[in-house]
Amino acid sequence: MPLNVGIVGLPNVGKSTIFSALTAIEAVAANYPFCTIEPNVGIVPVPDDRQDKIVALVKPNSIVPTVMEFVDIAGLVAGASKGEGLGNQFLANIRSTDATLHIVRCFEDNEIIHVAGKVDPISDIDVINTELMLADLDTVTRRHEKSAKLARTSQDSKIKNEFSALTKLLEALNAGKPARTADLTDEEKPLVRDLHLITMKPTLYVANVDEAGLKDGNAHTAAVEKRAAEEGNEVVRICGALEAEISQLDPAERDEFLKDMGVTEPGLTRLIHAAYRMLGLITYFTSGVQEVRAWTIRKGTKAPGAAGVIHTDFERGFIKADAYNCEDLFRLGSEQAVKEKGLLRSEGKEYVVKDGDILFFKFNV
Repeated sequence: MPLNVGIVGLPNVGKSTIFSALTAIEAVAANYPFCTIEPNVGIVPVPDDRQDKIVALVKPNSIVPTVMEFVDIAGLVAGASKGEGLGNQFLANIRSTDATLHIVRCFEDNEIIHVAGKVDPISDIDVINTELMLADLDTVTRRHEKSAKLARTSQDSKIKNEFSALTKLLEALNAGKPARTADLTDEEKPLVRDLHLITMKPTLYVANVDEAGLKDGNAHTAAVEKRAAEEGNEVVRICGALEAEISQLDPAERDEFLKDMGVTEPGLTRLIHAAYRMLGLITYFTSGVQEVRAWTIRKGTKAPGAAGVIHTDFERGFIKADAYNCEDLFRLGSEQAVKEKGLLRSEGKEYVVKDGDILFFKFNV
């Protein structure tokens, strides 16, 4: 694709530190607000041990993982929707992303200034969410006024549906609820997609803790987890400073370091996987001696749509897909063994691709 995720939060909560660890791009990390003025963008491979296992068995000439794009955006403050801080520049940057990672400071450190003077993660969350909802409210209000005039004189069902959708969005935002809580119908949703509402995007909370709070959390993380549960969102707990150190180690040193800490994978790997789940994405593979490649699709995608991710001609001229799941390959040891067991299937246009499928497409244009 790649899909992109905006990293947001108040100044000095650890956004740039986490971004640097994620991407190995050294975003400026300084102890004052607005040290990030232009969005930093990094393309991050999605860790997938299934692809590693396929590679070990197939031994291809090249390996291409699936990726996500992370965008580190300057810190937001109260009043941003009206132009405070970096204001509209921040909001324009986040509108172009597919989802948000909301970094929340959950550690005490007198050496790191908090923009509000004290660590209060729920207050921080409320500041960010309020500003985003106010920005969306302004966008929806302006569109609603124009739509109301058209709806009064038109019998066009599309115009009527758009007005209905905007009215629902306006009611939700005026009630202090994000746009994604509005009960839009399948006919209404496409008509407001071009608004790129920020609070329509799925959100993952990232509780940035110190080392002491990593394993069992603390009072701050408990508060964030309670709020996230109320909203139906997920929380990933990581120590940004520690992850920044881990990201600088070579693989052998990293594995030993994690083992000493009693964990099996970096917190950032969990973060990436959580973001992937949040966006409703799965991975399928194409495999051969020339290349083993991972492809990103949305859950529920049928075979022709999955083929279209490779090339539009594959979707347009789709005939069939030879398919088997990577778990069968791992269990039997080779594609030939998979065939001999009768587990290689020929699937048509209605086949819904499963996470971990290995596919070979046949098409004719």
